Amino acid sequence: MNALLMYGPNDIRYEKIEKPECPTDGFLIKVKAVGLCGSDIRNLTTDSKKGNYPFVYGHEEVGEIVEIGAECTGFEIGDRIFSPRPVPCMECEACIDGRSEQCQNIKEPEIGGFAEYAAVSGRVLKAKMWAKIPKDIKYEYATLGEPLSSVYSCQRKLNIKFGDTVVIIGAGPIGCFHVRLAKLRGAKTVISIDIAQNRLNTTKELGADYIINSLEIDPIAEVKRITNKKGADHVISATPVVKTQQQALEMARNGGVITFFGGVPKGTLTPLDTNIIHYNNLWIYGHFGANVKDQQEAFRLAISEEFTPEKFITKVMPMKDIDEALNIAKAGEAIKIVLVP
Repeated sequence: MNALLMYGPNDIRYEKIEKPECPTDGFLIKVKAVGLCGSDIRNLTTDSKKGNYPFVYGHEEVGEIVEIGAECTGFEIGDRIFSPRPVPCMECEACIDGRSEQCQNIKEPEIGGFAEYAAVSGRVLKAKMWAKIPKDIKYEYATLGEPLSSVYSCQRKLNIKFGDTVVIIGAGPIGCFHVRLAKLRGAKTVISIDIAQNRLNTTKELGADYIINSLEIDPIAEVKRITNKKGADHVISATPVVKTQQQALEMARNGGVITFFGGVPKGTLTPLDTNIIHYNNLWIYGHFGANVKDQQEAFRLAISEEFTPEKFITKVMPMKDIDEALNIAKAGEAIKIVLVP
């Protein structure tokens, strides 16, 4: 089969490799579409495997069952499958506690989704890390289920609700998801902040009530103006930038919640004015990942008409054009790029 093999940073080749064997307790899918996400971009452009190459990345794949193992039941050839990676064990303390995103034995596939075929094992089925895609749903829409899941999990835990004022710093793919979901959850005022006007315009189309270009105006002062000096109920920093985490503290109301959704580079320390946290009774929350239940619910939302998945898919491109896709993504010219073999 054809697959995208990473030989090193920015060295990705579309080459022939052996097709994975069908697991006896699972099945084999022909990949129909796979999303290109921020972690893929970071992994493909850095020494992410520390010299252990070649390697096939990709974890947002969807496809059609073409072979079923002898011990696998409940599926048919032709079933359309959503099966995100990586896969929790469902047996460790974190998994039993409902925190499968923090699984102590998380397992990555040997061959990722940037390929023509992908094996779905019994471990995936046991963990319920899969769903059948309705026949009337486009494959590219179904790829949104995985990247949306962490956003869905975050806002569920924050309990963003009717009447809230929500500030979202960062208008990349994740920021766009946050804007759309906050409006669907009933937030009265959603404020989107970024330095790229084209991305801000996109968040406006997705439901943002106000957009702030922080290159042109002080975002803290503008949030205070919009909220009549009160500040926001929730401020979500969805960028890997230290300054935005610092600014978030001054955008929240007394008793407000600050969420650090975008991690800064490892080893980076973020100096924070703890007096603001202390005297304003702020809550600081960090979020990463989604448990299995949130993953399932996010998938159903992602393919729904109310979520308008078509607004998030900027480009559908051949997998072999990975270099062009990476350039488009790094230039900030797309919300989501979907690759097809």
